[in-house]
Amino acid sequence: MRLLIVEDDQDLNRQLCAACEDAGYVVDKAFDGEEGHFLGDTEPYDAVILDIGLPQMDGISVLERWRRDGRTMPVLILTARDRWSDKVAGIDAGADDYVAKPFHMEEVLARVRALVRRAAGHASNEVAIGDVVLDVKAGRVTNAGMPVKLTSHELRLLSYLMMHKGRVISRTELVEHLYDQDFDRDSNTIEVFVGRLRKKFGSTFIETVRGLGYRVQDEDAGA
Repeated sequence: MRLLIVEDDQDLNRQLCAACEDAGYVVDKAFDGEEGHFLGDTEPYDAVILDIGLPQMDGISVLERWRRDGRTMPVLILTARDRWSDKVAGIDAGADDYVAKPFHMEEVLARVRALVRRAAGHASNEVAIGDVVLDVKAGRVTNAGMPVKLTSHELRLLSYLMMHKGRVISRTELVEHLYDQDFDRDSNTIEVFVGRLRKKFGSTFIETVRGLGYRVQDEDAGA
């Protein structure tokens, strides 16, 4: 899953990026509203953490422009604790949730998980396909009750496919949501990791839909 963090405080931006990366997300960052708006307008993100008080363009304006232009990614806004009006303005502008500063990093991560989960149509942190169970919160996968060891790249790819189970996901979409903007999009990395996952979960677990992409789905859904 790919996140955008827009926060002008350099230390806080760095802390948010580190926490999100440790949680398994791919992160792009911006330090002002104009840069943040540009990235959110041109790159696909699974969620955005957006500060309200930004230089060059404030967070409310950034969010309003995104929503006006049809950008629907979930947005978590960061507000000052004593500014209830910022919370109201953010929600009215199209924010999906908010966290007041100062905050505990675990709360931010929990709210991001919830936003990503709900956007994909899941109410629980666990996603199951047959015997394969993904625990989004713990970043753990089991097969028939047994833990499966995955690299961070394998886990990100499997998580994206399982979170969007039943839908054909193109290679382009996978690259855009699993890697940052500097990734070489002409490489065969996706194909390599799909091959590795098939060795661990069976050759039919990830289906290739010729000319379109990849899909995982419950066995009864494919009947």
